[in-house]
Amino acid sequence: MAERFVVKVCYATAASEVWREVEVEQGATIEQAIRSSGMLEAVPGIDLAVQPVGIYAKKKPLDTVLREHDRIEIYRPLVADPKETRRARARKRSA
Repeated sequence: MAERFVVKVCYATAASEVWREVEVEQGATIEQAIRSSGMLEAVPGIDLAVQPVGIYAKKKPLDTVLREHDRIEIYRPLVADPKETRRARARKRSA
């Protein structure tokens, strides 16, 4: 029997956070954990083909093998380009 452990799957919108704990088998991947967590059904807008994922704020591919206590994060698209936002603030300050 394969060893099992718990990981968290997290997704945040501007208004709320959704997270689920899911028990996976040793050797499970990020994609397997996300699919078994029910997150894709809970938040229908998630598209794993487009949206990056990571573990503890470090982007990882979907086939990354998980370790016990990992926190899988599904990242949403940025609303604004951070570089352009900083440039606009700098222009505003210098004006």
